[in-house]
Amino acid sequence: MEYDALVLAGGGSTRFGGVDKAMLVLDGITFLDRVLTATEDATSTVVVGPVRSTGRPVEWTVEDPPSGGPVAGIAAGLAHGTAPVVVVLSCDLPWLTKDDITNLVTGLGDHDGHGLRDTDGREQHLATAYRRTALAEAITRVGDPRDKSVRRTLAALDFTWSAPTRSGRDVDTWSDLDD
Repeated sequence: MEYDALVLAGGGSTRFGGVDKAMLVLDGITFLDRVLTATEDATSTVVVGPVRSTGRPVEWTVEDPPSGGPVAGIAAGLAHGTAPVVVVLSCDLPWLTKDDITNLVTGLGDHDGHGLRDTDGREQHLATAYRRTALAEAITRVGDPRDKSVRRTLAALDFTWSAPTRSGRDVDTWSDLDD
C-alpha cells in the first residue's frame, strides 16, 4: 500500500537543553536519518522543521507560525503528498525500522490509525499510520492547530496498537538512550 511519510522535527528539545534532537547521532547516524531510512519506501516524505542535511532528499515545510506544536506540524505536513495513508513520526524514534513501517501500514486495516506502543505500553500517536482522510478531518475539526494536544485532537479516531516495542520508544531525555 502506498504511503506518505510526515516527520515532525521542529520541536525545541527543551528536555535536552535545546540540543537539536533530530541531529543527535546514535551509532554514526542522526536520529532524523534513522527515521528517514525507515521510511525510504514512502511515496513522498516531508519533514516539518528547519532544513537540515539529510542522507536522502525530502521535502521541507514549517508550521505557520513556527513552533506551534505537533498538531500544527501535522497540519502543515498534510499539505504535502497524496497517498491514502500517512505515516506520522517524530524524529526521536532512533530504533524505528522499515519493518516497523511496513507493519504500521499493513496493520491499518479498516481503522483510522494503527500505531506503535512503546516498551511501557504507551500509545505513540507520533509513530502511527493514518488514513489521510481521517487525519485531515480530525485536524480540521480542531480549528487553529497551534498548541493543541495530539491525543485530544485525535481522540475520536478508531485506532489499533502494536504490542509494546522498543521501536515505539521515543527519546525525550538523555536517560531514554539507556537500555
